[in-house]
Amino acid sequence: MCLAIPAEVVSLDEERDQATVSLAGVRKTISTALLEEVAVGDFVLVHVGYALHRLSPEEADRTLRLMEEAGILAEEQREVPA
Repeated sequence: MCLAIPAEVVSLDEERDQATVSLAGVRKTISTALLEEVAVGDFVLVHVGYALHRLSPEEADRTLRLMEEAGILAEEQREVPA
């Protein structure tokens, strides 16, 4: 299964439209080309290496908790190479 997962932006490379995001200590470089504005500290929905949407920290937390309760988050983390 492949889902969009909330992750926090920890650094930006604006020249390349890329960001490094962190989720549970795992960091990954993603494309930010589909979003107009992204800043360090923002939470974004990540799907197949692209930030699709910005969301509030509260919405990210709520989504991550629901995914964890459903066992989806652990499954997705096993499938996504670091």
